[in-house]
Amino acid sequence: MSQKLSIIIPVYNESPTIEEVVERVRKAPLPDGFEREIILVDDGSTDGAHRVYKHLGPEIDHLVINEDNLGKGASIRRGLEKATGDFVIVQDADLEYDPGEYIKLLRPILDGKADVVYGSRFMTSSARRVLYFWHALANRILTNLSNVLTNLNLTDMQTCYKMFRRSDLMEMDLQANGFGFEAEVTTRIAHKRLRVYEVSIGYAGRTYSEGKKIGFLDSLHCVWCLIRFSLFYKPDDVGRKTLERLESYAGYSRLILDQFRPHMGDRVLEFGSGMGSIGRLILDRERVVLTDYNEDYVAELKKQFGRLRHVSIHRMDITSPPAELIEETFDTVISSNVLEHIKDDMAALKGVYNLLQPGGRLVILVPAFNTLYSPLDKNLEHYRRYTKRMMTRRLREVGFEVEESWYWNMVGAVGWYVAGRVFRQQTITDFNIILHRFIEPISRLVDSIAGKSRPFGLSLITIARKPDEDHANSG
Repeated sequence: MSQKLSIIIPVYNESPTIEEVVERVRKAPLPDGFEREIILVDDGSTDGAHRVYKHLGPEIDHLVINEDNLGKGASIRRGLEKATGDFVIVQDADLEYDPGEYIKLLRPILDGKADVVYGSRFMTSSARRVLYFWHALANRILTNLSNVLTNLNLTDMQTCYKMFRRSDLMEMDLQANGFGFEAEVTTRIAHKRLRVYEVSIGYAGRTYSEGKKIGFLDSLHCVWCLIRFSLFYKPDDVGRKTLERLESYAGYSRLILDQFRPHMGDRVLEFGSGMGSIGRLILDRERVVLTDYNEDYVAELKKQFGRLRHVSIHRMDITSPPAELIEETFDTVISSNVLEHIKDDMAALKGVYNLLQPGGRLVILVPAFNTLYSPLDKNLEHYRRYTKRMMTRRLREVGFEVEESWYWNMVGAVGWYVAGRVFRQQTITDFNIILHRFIEPISRLVDSIAGKSRPFGLSLITIARKPDEDHANSG
C-alpha cells in the first residue's frame, strides 16, 4: 500500500528561490511506494511572487494565498488543512535546507523507532555553511531552555526540518502564528510523550542580505512561546497527564509511602489507585486490593498486577463499596490525593468506614489549605483543599477516632502557590517534576527540622481509627 508525504512550503517574499525549491522538492528521492504532495502557502508576499506561481502550475498540488502576512505558524496551519499525506514536513522557501534528506528523516519513523524526527544542524553532518556566531548561540540558548522545560535533550529545537505523522500533528491544537511554531510544536511533542529522534542534516544558511528574516525579537517571542506552552498548557485530560508525569517520578510516591508505612497493617485496600504508582510499592503486604472508579485506570491496574495472587483489582465507587469488599477484613485503607476529587466526601469517608474492620485505620493524604487553591486545582477537578480542623471534623462525624494529623511538604506548598496563584499555571508539567526532584532534599530537610508540628504544607496527612466494636456500641 502506497504512503504519502505532504510537504508544506510557507512563502513570504521569496520569489527568487521558490521555483528552485519546488523543483528540488519535486525531485527529492522518497522511499519506494511513496507519493508526495506539495502545498505552497503564500503568506501575503509583496515581491511579485504571485507571478512566479503562474509558471509553477502542475508542479504544486495546492496553492493557498494569505491576503495578509499571518506568520509562519499560521501558514503551516493553513497548509495542514489541505494536507492528506501520512507524514508531514515543513520546507522553508529558501535554499537553506536540502529536500534530498527527506528519506533520511523518514527512516526512523518507518523503522518503528520514532514518532517525530528532527533534522539537526548541529550534529555532525556532511556539510554546513559557516555563518553567524551569535545566531548559532541564540539557537543553542533556545534549545537548552526548551530542553529544561520539556525534559528532552535536543541539539536543535529551532530546525525547520521536523518529520511528523500527520495524525499526531493534527491532534496538537497549534496556536502560534509566527516563528514561535518551532517552540510550540516541541512542547506539544513533549506533552504527548512522542518518541523523538534526531538525524544530522546539512545546512546552507543565508545571510541577512540574502533574505534571512528571523531576528532578535523573534528569539524573544520564542522564549515567551516556550514558557507559555510549557507552563500554561492545559491538556484535554489533565488528570491522566498529571498521573503519567507523576508515574515518571517514582520518588514522589516513595516519599508518600514513607509517611504511610508506620501506620499500615497487612491487609490493605487503596481507593483511587490511579495507574498504580502507590500500589506497586505496597506489594509486600499480605493482601492488597487496588480500586478505582475510572475504567481505563482499572484496566491499567489489571495489566500491571492482575497476575499476582495476593492482589485483586476492582472498579469501585468509594461512596458505595460492593458487599464483597465490605465482607473482607481490611486492617488498613489508604488513599493519596483522591478525596478532593469526590463531590460528596462525607459519603466517601462513610464508605471507607464500612470497609474497615474494628480497630482498622484510614491513612489518607489530601491537598491542604484553600488559600493554595488555584487553576492547578481547578483543572485537576479538585472540589476543595483541607485543613486539620476540617478533616478532623468530617472524620469524627463519620465515627472515626483521629489519632494523628500533620501537614507535609512545606517547600512544595510555596512552589504550588507560586506556580498556581502567581503564574496561574494550568497544569503540572515535566518542568515542575524536574524542579521537584532538584529541591526534594531541601524539602525533606525543612520538613525534618520543622517536625510534625509544622504550621503548613502542600498536603495534609491524617491517621484515623475505626473504634473497636464494644467501644463503638457503647457510644
